[in-house]
Amino acid sequence: MGLGNAIVIGAGIGGLTCAIALARRGVAVTVIEQAPAIREVGAGLQISPNGLAVLRALGLRRRLLERGAVRGRAVVLRAHDAAGDVARLDLMRLPETQTYLFAHRADLVDVLVRAAREANVSFEMGVEVTSVLPGAVPKITLADGSTRQAELIVGADGIHSRARPALNGADAAFFTQQVAWRATVPNTVDHPDVAMVTMGPARHLVSYPLRGGEMVNLVAVEERQTWAEEGWHHPDDPAHLRAAFAGFGGLAGALIEAVEAPTLWGLHRHPVAALWQKQSVALLGDAAHPTLPFLAQGANMALEDAWVLAREVAQDGPGALPRYQNARMSRVARVIKAAEGNAWRYHLRPGPLRFAAHNALRLGSRVAPGRMLGAFDWLYGEDVTGGVKLS
Repeated sequence: MGLGNAIVIGAGIGGLTCAIALARRGVAVTVIEQAPAIREVGAGLQISPNGLAVLRALGLRRRLLERGAVRGRAVVLRAHDAAGDVARLDLMRLPETQTYLFAHRADLVDVLVRAAREANVSFEMGVEVTSVLPGAVPKITLADGSTRQAELIVGADGIHSRARPALNGADAAFFTQQVAWRATVPNTVDHPDVAMVTMGPARHLVSYPLRGGEMVNLVAVEERQTWAEEGWHHPDDPAHLRAAFAGFGGLAGALIEAVEAPTLWGLHRHPVAALWQKQSVALLGDAAHPTLPFLAQGANMALEDAWVLAREVAQDGPGALPRYQNARMSRVARVIKAAEGNAWRYHLRPGPLRFAAHNALRLGSRVAPGRMLGAFDWLYGEDVTGGVKLS
């Protein structure tokens, strides 16, 4: 028995993608979003080949490129206190079908909203969900006391999800003693089409171009004891960022000096939800598995989740939800573990360990670049669409 209708909570990347994938399979979808309008928020994101496979299957890759998405040529590692590259992961060695893009989050959201409207997805904006009740016919309660129900409710409402506690109870997130500043600056430094990771003691800076190279996206991570609130929309004084990265010169230093309006994000670790689905309610993306930003996979995992969830339930209804969780759990766990492992590699302090680690990276990058890229086959080579097109 197929699925007739669904409610998706949250108009972010995962929620919109799920809405499109369901609607193009004949499901009547309503997206409920707390914000009064879908406006430009956030900054840049890296869309790796595994996430781009979903956008390609939806016929949206070309639209994103038309909005100025930049094709990434490499991931480059540099030390903050030395000239030259420590290592270079050459993304141009990937097959042509495995393109790696740098895009502005707002541009991707705009592309997804347009596609959702074209698929006759309905939107209810400025509507706050206060509770989710699983059941044979699941229900949500809104802030005005009214209710909505559908055959399927999808919680794509992020780290502060209302759907997640309905399935799992409250979780025990903890501060990782790391913070991240985010900002965009004009590209006055002729930043190459690469994701550049400038590594320093207990901190690192990631930078890459956006919108045809007109601007540069920055994510600056620092280890520190002082607690910071979760979420990437909290404004901060750029002087705090510059003080934390005072030892960074060259291109990285110039980029940090240009920052005018950063946001500060306290990085908190949440457990992967034990239950992603129950009684016709499902979770996807950060609502199910918040991911630290050290592998650039948060948006990509949400894209994958959205496709798999829609594929499983569109024909067989909510009874297929266990297949969705089973298909995603082990992969997401591996991605989260890999992301956590990157943090210490980027933050090594001067000394024998850093010397040995950087030398190993330098040697591997120059002697066996194909092998270095091949270490990511498990991640970038995954295509959850199986070649199916819904465009």
